[in-house]
Amino acid sequence: MFKKTQALGAAALTTFASSQAFAQEAAGSNAFDVQGYAALGAGIAIGLAVLGGTFGQGRAASAALEGISRNPGAASRIQTPMILGLALIESLVLFAFVIAYLLQSKIG
Repeated sequence: MFKKTQALGAAALTTFASSQAFAQEAAGSNAFDVQGYAALGAGIAIGLAVLGGTFGQGRAASAALEGISRNPGAASRIQTPMILGLALIESLVLFAFVIAYLLQSKIG
């Protein structure tokens, strides 16, 4: 468990610290950097959406397969709502992708 937490911390540190290495400040400019925050928001949005979507789909599939293994006769009654749920979870990830794409278009 400690290794997983340590790896997650290292990944977060690398993600957030590396953006400072490439940051350039214009001469005498202390203005609010909207484009930089839009890029950061787009990256975080799609990252969290994919993370949450895969976690949700894994839990839904796990619960459905567990239900089918306990009662194989109800497989058809469990499979249809599971597929519908997986499609709805995936649609949320696609919505986040669209939002991230729209945020990226504001940068240029």
